[in-house]
Amino acid sequence: MNASEKKPKRPGDLEKLFRPASVAVIGASRQPGKVGHDVLANLIQGGFAGRLVPINPATDSILGLPCFPTLADYGQEVDLAIVVVPQSSVLAVLNDAIRAKIKAAIVITAGFREIGNEGAALEQQLVELCTRHGVRMLGPNCLGIINTGTRLNASFAPHMPQTGGISIFSQSGAICTAMLDLATRKHLGLAKLASVGNKADISEVDLLTYLAHDDETQIILGYLEDISTGDKFVKAAEEAASNKPVIILKAGTTAAGLRAAASHTGVLAGADTAYGAAFNKSGVVRADTFDALFDYAQALALQPLPKGDRVLIITNAGGPGTIAADAVEKAGMRVASLAAGTSVLLREQLPRFAAVDNPIDVLGDAAPERYIVALQSAQNDPAVDAILVILTPQVMTRPAATAMALAMHLDGSKPVVASFMGGTDVMPGRSQLTGAGLPDYDSPERAVAALKAMYHYALWKNRPPRMVTRFPVNSRRVERIITRRQRTGRLHLDEVKGKAVLNAYGFKIPKGALAAGPEEAVEIAERIGFPVAMKIVSPDIINKSDLGGVQLNVGDGEMVEDLFEMMLLKIARKVPAARIDGIYIEQMIGKGLEVIIGMNRDPQFGPMLMFGLGGIFVEVMKDVTFHLAPITETEAIQMLKSTKSYAMLEGRRGKKGVDIGAIASGLQRISQLTTDFPQILELDINPFIVGDIGSDPLVADVHMTLAALK
Repeated sequence: MNASEKKPKRPGDLEKLFRPASVAVIGASRQPGKVGHDVLANLIQGGFAGRLVPINPATDSILGLPCFPTLADYGQEVDLAIVVVPQSSVLAVLNDAIRAKIKAAIVITAGFREIGNEGAALEQQLVELCTRHGVRMLGPNCLGIINTGTRLNASFAPHMPQTGGISIFSQSGAICTAMLDLATRKHLGLAKLASVGNKADISEVDLLTYLAHDDETQIILGYLEDISTGDKFVKAAEEAASNKPVIILKAGTTAAGLRAAASHTGVLAGADTAYGAAFNKSGVVRADTFDALFDYAQALALQPLPKGDRVLIITNAGGPGTIAADAVEKAGMRVASLAAGTSVLLREQLPRFAAVDNPIDVLGDAAPERYIVALQSAQNDPAVDAILVILTPQVMTRPAATAMALAMHLDGSKPVVASFMGGTDVMPGRSQLTGAGLPDYDSPERAVAALKAMYHYALWKNRPPRMVTRFPVNSRRVERIITRRQRTGRLHLDEVKGKAVLNAYGFKIPKGALAAGPEEAVEIAERIGFPVAMKIVSPDIINKSDLGGVQLNVGDGEMVEDLFEMMLLKIARKVPAARIDGIYIEQMIGKGLEVIIGMNRDPQFGPMLMFGLGGIFVEVMKDVTFHLAPITETEAIQMLKSTKSYAMLEGRRGKKGVDIGAIASGLQRISQLTTDFPQILELDINPFIVGDIGSDPLVADVHMTLAALK
């Protein structure tokens, strides 16, 4: 267990890390190119105004500063110690520094958990030492930190960035330096930077919590390879995203998140899906590429959030305008329809051959004034929520003048992004755009992707208050079933027990009973009423249909008797070792739309709910959506709306829709069940038969897997 799991942290816990009055560099060096030299040089050159204390027993002066053998020899308390000594010496020097009353430590030295068990054991000793004395530790195996507000460059990064509102944390030191370089090239200033390295103590959760309350931070950017405490991450990220945008690039997936799974839900729910669901729930803007990280940061840092999804495109060429319109539609937003008055005004002020619909084509010879006419019209039009300005280099084009004119006429009422396409011909305009506060992208698609990120973040920010419904249920019945199964080691619940669990949580189950022999099967069928379905029940058989273990529309007692014997023989031939509990006789279900709802328990984030339409939509198109439990009714309905097949649920082109609220209720009930019972690892209702509005959906089949007793 690391230190961050042992005690709750407050934002102030990291104050001495980011705002120390004094810094010691333990392992400072006189030799340029050594990390201990470069860290100290960065502190001096960055302009840090506090006390700097080099520690090195081999010299009495480094870079003009008096040097001491140990912190104890210095004789005064120091807030922050930066440890840059060989791996074998780290524990000893950190122990000496703690005796000298340091408040925080940065261990830059590598050679710990990343090299294997021996390094991991040593790393754990560092954590235990710091935890015992209340010292917060960043690293080991990290780049360090930067705080431009105090001119603190406590890292071996190549330069101090310009001051701004973006704060960065990264699990990779190399990605940290790449982020610094890109921020400089894009004229974006930074507030803080932290390389978390091995996250032995200070993790992304601590940094999110701190930066959420940091007045100098307006945007939080992160690069992560794993998240160690999923529930704490979601809570911290949600708190941060409620205050300011959080944009994270998540690379790789954890082996712990990938398990063999028998159900559709398990097969479709990989570790990366869980991260996506966690980010969606907590309001994190997910960047899929390194470029997207700063694309989104530019837009969110420089422009207001859109009030809706209606995008207006201004261009000086038809082709790029068409590309942009396609990108808007593919992003799930709308190409805005201009108000009638706007079109009239544009027709009066633009040349005869200019297009005044959307995209607005101001023509290839457009001077800055034409762009301003279109921009101001769009800003004044209530039917427009966001604006994309495209400029292509042509002989008559004046990129720099156009850039300055656009920047001067922004009124801040809605987001405006630009795509100055091309290379050296538009570079003067490109740099002036960014410097003037207008995000610029080298293609319309990237600009639209940034608008989409802004729109989805705005939707999350404006979401209604979360009200999780608690249904009246029979949890004691479920507890008895689960406990008995875990004790006997039968961890795959058969259809009979699975439906009993669901029935206890309010799901409508068709009439049915388990038959041990053909005569009993006939009795049950006659009691239920024909036609019936017959299904083999075995803890060793998951996919019954594939093995001939399901017979539908059985019309009379004689057929029931014959099929009973035939099904048993068929299963015995195909799966001779399978244990057979009997055959389940069930009322045939009427027609309806087949959907799949379920849950896969992610080891990091807990119950992950799934919805998808049956048949080809799941098998081939993988048109499914996920959300972390617990879930509200609004979130459940939003799950349905996020699928490509939602139109089939609504009913269009003369076809009747189904009861969407009933599906949402089913997801909420699964959410409650799997939150109440963490023993349930997988749950798959397939199919869930949904009918007209007001009708009860029915559970046709269910698979459920339990955790083994520990």
